[in-house]
Amino acid sequence: MDSVKVGLYLTELRKYYKITQDDLANHLSVSRQAVSRWETGASLPAIEVLLKLSELYGVTINDILQADISKIKYQKEIVFPGKGEKNKKIFLIGCGRWGSFIAWYLDRIGHNVSLYGRSTSANMQRFMETRKNEYLTLPESINLTTDLEGCQDADVIVISISSQTLRQVATQLSEFGITDKTIVLCMKGIEIESGRRLSQVVTDTVDHSNKVAVWLGPGHVQEFCRGIPNCMVIDSTDELVKDELIRSFSSDLIRFYYGTDLIGNEIGGAAKNVIGIAAGVLDGLDMSSLKGALMARGTREIARLIAAMGGEESSAYGLCHLGDYEATLFSKHSQNRAYGESIVMKTGYKKLAEGYYTVKALCNLGKSYGVELPICEAVYAVLYENIDVKEAFGKLFQRSLKNEF
Repeated sequence: MDSVKVGLYLTELRKYYKITQDDLANHLSVSRQAVSRWETGASLPAIEVLLKLSELYGVTINDILQADISKIKYQKEIVFPGKGEKNKKIFLIGCGRWGSFIAWYLDRIGHNVSLYGRSTSANMQRFMETRKNEYLTLPESINLTTDLEGCQDADVIVISISSQTLRQVATQLSEFGITDKTIVLCMKGIEIESGRRLSQVVTDTVDHSNKVAVWLGPGHVQEFCRGIPNCMVIDSTDELVKDELIRSFSSDLIRFYYGTDLIGNEIGGAAKNVIGIAAGVLDGLDMSSLKGALMARGTREIARLIAAMGGEESSAYGLCHLGDYEATLFSKHSQNRAYGESIVMKTGYKKLAEGYYTVKALCNLGKSYGVELPICEAVYAVLYENIDVKEAFGKLFQRSLKNEF
């Protein structure tokens, strides 16, 4: 093989991904001189280094050794965790399980965080008294406030609340006249009345100078607080906002990927909660072995809806939908799964299960776009039409036989 051609190929890859030799050397745990020797063709990387380069750039080792520069495809700048600005002023709206964790996490990685909750909120009252909930303790560095006006001083406004109350909160933000802010939605759902995605609800309401992004993907507060890492996605129609958030929010606890399909990621993220309710129903019916089929067919019907709405079918198979199934369909921490099981066991359930609202919005969207959503429709029949769970889910096996794809 031609080491000079390989070196030129590695140089072009690094430049396409906007990585300095120093950054690459630090990532690979080698000297900058070693990187320079590879790129001049003086030496070739060892096999273990080739494996790391392969993973970093998303190419095969054979691609590197063949060194065909014409096949290099520009994607996104590669961001190494810890390289972004970590002193942003962040105003976080929502002091529930997920909102309080996001506050804890963003403070942990060096941001200046204020956590807002309504003065009448039991969660906020508890934090004001003890700075604790059942999952974590908020450090003194996090400012606790019941005054929404503090949003005006923030660089980034993060929102983590019930999806059906988002328009009301966005209207309140608009009344404060906020401009040129980055608004990040750490929540999953679809507005029932309008069928709008949550990012659309915000852009419908606030000044257009504000930029909107979503933070989606798998993970439970209980696991994160134990130090167990996970992978998540940040997506936005604004590429610069996406870059900046991933730089600023990445750490050893959460690895962020660039979202490339806002429609697919938002619909997929919302819909996985409905599939989670269906999984809980199967658990309650002692039919958990059907979860494999539920995963396959649930992903397929959501992929069809995403495509009909103008998104990419493949997004249903990414982190925001299928990638979140383990946390939603199987975990003891999943509120949607627990809610579905409680329906069968008739035990009652008092915590928020977003899938309850999302399924109504999804079925409306299915009708609007002419997409068949049999699993969603079965969940809807149980929740809104009082159809017996055995009857509703049994009908899934009575549907006409057809090709899998």
